[in-house]
Amino acid sequence: MPLALLALAVSAFGIGTTEFVMMGLLPNVADDLGTSVPTAGYLVSAYALGVVAGAPLLTALGSRVPRKRMLILLMGVFVIGNLASALAPSFGTLVAGRVLAGLPHGAFFGVGSVVATRLVAEGRQARAVAMMFLGLTVANIVGVPTATLLGQHLGWRATFLVVTVIGLVAMAALAALIPQLPREEGGGLGRELRALGSRQVLLGLLAAVFGFAGVFAVYSYLASMATEVTGFSETSVTFVLALFGIGMTLGILVAGPLTDRALRPTLYGSLAGLAAVLVLFDFTVHVKWAALVTVVLLGAAGSMTSTPLQMLVMNKARHAPTLAAASNHSAFNLANAGGAWLGGVAIAAGWGWTSPTLVGAVLVVTGLAIAVAAGMLDRAPGAPSTVVARGETAADGAAAERESVR
Repeated sequence: MPLALLALAVSAFGIGTTEFVMMGLLPNVADDLGTSVPTAGYLVSAYALGVVAGAPLLTALGSRVPRKRMLILLMGVFVIGNLASALAPSFGTLVAGRVLAGLPHGAFFGVGSVVATRLVAEGRQARAVAMMFLGLTVANIVGVPTATLLGQHLGWRATFLVVTVIGLVAMAALAALIPQLPREEGGGLGRELRALGSRQVLLGLLAAVFGFAGVFAVYSYLASMATEVTGFSETSVTFVLALFGIGMTLGILVAGPLTDRALRPTLYGSLAGLAAVLVLFDFTVHVKWAALVTVVLLGAAGSMTSTPLQMLVMNKARHAPTLAAASNHSAFNLANAGGAWLGGVAIAAGWGWTSPTLVGAVLVVTGLAIAVAAGMLDRAPGAPSTVVARGETAADGAAAERESVR
């Protein structure tokens, strides 16, 4: 794999760390800024809002900017957002800093995914995208626990200063390692918007929303399940979350080669496996060793869906993939918010701490049904499947698409 992928992975590590670390710092932030923990929870939503809004907005604004420069600019916004968070004098300005830090998230992974596929030979694109996503999973194993401990001992502002430094290192790596890539002919915002509006891209994004909502319905309450149901101590929660991150890393490593060989079967299999693991967790959560094994499986099955979903929308927007790839991360964050909300509704309704597992399973099965329906529509005679390039016939585009989703 090209060394340039390391620069993308380092950037993803920084983004993943700042995205998830706030969950562990909420009590510290609440105490320091004189607010309640539930109110401080809006900081998690603020970042997600930035991702959802920033993915299409910044991608559209940068549609004609060379991709290497765009990656560096996006990481620059990330640095400014985290520095603003570290220096925020009040809760309101911290919320603004979190929104700003989230704005480049989706656009970076959209542009980065396209760049990653251009750095490798045909047939290895999914592995390249998975290598970039590996930075996100490693952040859950190393970055988030370390940054949380740092924030608990030196103050939450120290955490965001360290993330700011990681962002600066990532900018330097991007500048040094990412090559200048030629701009595709006929590109532009109009073409990206047409690609985003295609039926198959929209169905792929909808499958991502439901599939990942199932993961977050459980992940959002995993700490509470571990203490209230399984019987782990609060000090053991970090270990449980780290196991989830290890599972995510394993899933990403497996998903890349499988997606390169067979995209849709990998997507169907990972979603079906995820639904099965969620149902299994409803039983194993009561036994410590079985719960830990299932947490690893849950992380693996959940992350295995990310690469095929990303590659699916990119392939369906074959000649204008950047906005579609970025919007996929908006879909992931909508899934984050929606899954957490639905899991909380089930608990509040008195269904018990384990109820989010079954809620999550229903959501994932819905996502699987959407993905299967999209696959069947794609195989229908005369079904439009890609945005055809200028100078390329529809037959050429269809043949290339059949090869890309074999």
